[in-house]
Amino acid sequence: MGFAEQRFNVNLSILFTEFPLLERPAAAAAAGFTAVELWWPWVDSPTPERSELDALKKAIEDAGVQLTGLNFYAGQLPGPDRGALSLPGTESERFRANIDVAASFAESLGCKALNALYGNRVEGVDPAEQDALALENLVLAARAADRIGAVLLIETLNAPESPRYPLVSAPAGVAVVDRVNEATGLGNARFLMDLYHLSMNGEDLPSVIERYADRTGHVQIADNPGRGAPGTGSLPLEDLLDRLAKAGYAGWVGLEYKPGDRPSAEAFDWLPRESRAAR
Repeated sequence: MGFAEQRFNVNLSILFTEFPLLERPAAAAAAGFTAVELWWPWVDSPTPERSELDALKKAIEDAGVQLTGLNFYAGQLPGPDRGALSLPGTESERFRANIDVAASFAESLGCKALNALYGNRVEGVDPAEQDALALENLVLAARAADRIGAVLLIETLNAPESPRYPLVSAPAGVAVVDRVNEATGLGNARFLMDLYHLSMNGEDLPSVIERYADRTGHVQIADNPGRGAPGTGSLPLEDLLDRLAKAGYAGWVGLEYKPGDRPSAEAFDWLPRESRAAR
């Protein structure tokens, strides 16, 4: 099979960041891609002005690309934060204020996947209290996703880079997926399998794929070490994606890697141009 048989999208929050936000969809299209995903673009605002939302929507539509994934508000990301939904107080309130805004924006562009980053542990706060708050907020997010026919994604990160983030193994992420589905009865919470993060945690990736491919709603990749493009590290990404496909995963593969010291458009030489457009 190989890379040519996969469905790739480009994460515009880590690639093409040398361009202003509104120019990135067109830059991805110029590189041959027809699908993109985004972290929440307005890190300081869970509820941006309508004009800002409309401008980004127009940029995506004008570029002729499909938005296939969007994060809910996650605090300062990139930056010190790893989500807001399990943080008591203001950040949890900001996450809740963002739920309908993000879902409506996703719906307006036909986006069917919303990612909810769990959030770091807070010193002095009982982890059980954070987990209870997280479940409340994830239930709200799952219901909002369901209203637009979307899935809610739960992502595992890695302990070396995110030491205060509690979901740093595939089983931990899937356990939250199960709790959300049990609480809502909707069944639309799914695991976001990021092969870079899992490899940084030292997990057995073929085993993770075998166990959890059927619970996975989205896949993201970067090579390791370095979080660069496929081929810049030692991860057998082509083989791993083949294993996912053989296990029944037919969804998107998000390119969520750093381009290195070169323009983003030059960071795709591993993928023939004819294989970049969505099929």
